[in-house]
Amino acid sequence: MAIKGRKANKNPPILSHEFVIQNHADIVSCVAMVFVLGLMFQATAPLASVFIAVQHNATDMETTETPMTYTYGNKDLAAVFFYSLISIVMHAIIQEYVLDKVNRRLHLSKTKHSKFNESGQLLIFTAVSAAWGINILVKDNLVSDITSLWADYPVGHAQMSFMLKFFFIIQMSYWLHCYPELYFQKTKREDMPDRIQHATLYLVFCAAAYVLNFTHVGLVLLTLRFIEEAVLHACRLLYFAEKTNIANTGFRVWNVLFVVCRLASIIVAILTFHYGLAINEDQTLDISSGNFNTPPIRLNALVAVCLIQAWMMWNFIHFHLRQMRERQALAQVTRKRVTERKSKRNKKDDSKRYSEEEVNELPEVDQQTRKRK
Repeated sequence: MAIKGRKANKNPPILSHEFVIQNHADIVSCVAMVFVLGLMFQATAPLASVFIAVQHNATDMETTETPMTYTYGNKDLAAVFFYSLISIVMHAIIQEYVLDKVNRRLHLSKTKHSKFNESGQLLIFTAVSAAWGINILVKDNLVSDITSLWADYPVGHAQMSFMLKFFFIIQMSYWLHCYPELYFQKTKREDMPDRIQHATLYLVFCAAAYVLNFTHVGLVLLTLRFIEEAVLHACRLLYFAEKTNIANTGFRVWNVLFVVCRLASIIVAILTFHYGLAINEDQTLDISSGNFNTPPIRLNALVAVCLIQAWMMWNFIHFHLRQMRERQALAQVTRKRVTERKSKRNKKDDSKRYSEEEVNELPEVDQQTRKRK
């Protein structure tokens, strides 16, 4: 499946940059199929399963009644690599069969076209991730009991359910695939820093929560973020589609939701790292058992979460202040234009009035001669 935009009569040289960019989805899907086909043969099935199946099963097989749980390990890197390939393929499928078709109907400019594609991709991922996160929170009983964010640490947190572990593997895979997508999508140089920063923050946050066994609190924070980010990208798509009234209403809802999610994230982080984990009796570093509940790690985690929330809030305030200044400047320009137009109209009316008065003041003979002429 090649990316749209390829000319039928022009075939780039094989292994050239243009060839790789146009056919990257086909190339990556072929590489992924090698691992899938490896499951069909007995000799290669154990190696292929490392890339595809979830590894590091920690379930006691003697007690079949207990649900299956998993820990993390080195084999998870293979799974992250494989699902990064799947993310690249899915990115291309959504781009070609969904976003490109909508773009042809809207006839957007190049700048809006790029932003529309970015928001379209992120809307689908954030909406699915938010629904997935809510489902895990409900099934693992993390919503009904707030103490589950820190209770029974580290054993209850190091052993994850299948869906929880797979959720974090998909998260790391998706944000990792954003780096090669900069090359495949021919991203402009001026747009690269923001996208790299966005993907790096998510990747570092997910990896830290996964390795330090802070998956419960990490899941809550990610779900809050994905909910408000999905609303934002949905409003941006409506704005690009010229549904201005609906988009403006949605942006107002997002403004409130953004602030609420930032405050909720800070409250959850303080409750977990400053209060919940601090009352745990075992606060010694033990990598073998997955215990990272030490005062320095808790402090760094709390500071990192609060700094990220403060940085996002600062960008939010700065954005709205800039929008306010732009609206004020536009209002001043429109006022000047209106006053200039009124002054011109007044001058024309005065000139007409003065000319009529001069004609009326002329002698009657001159007026009669002018009428005859």
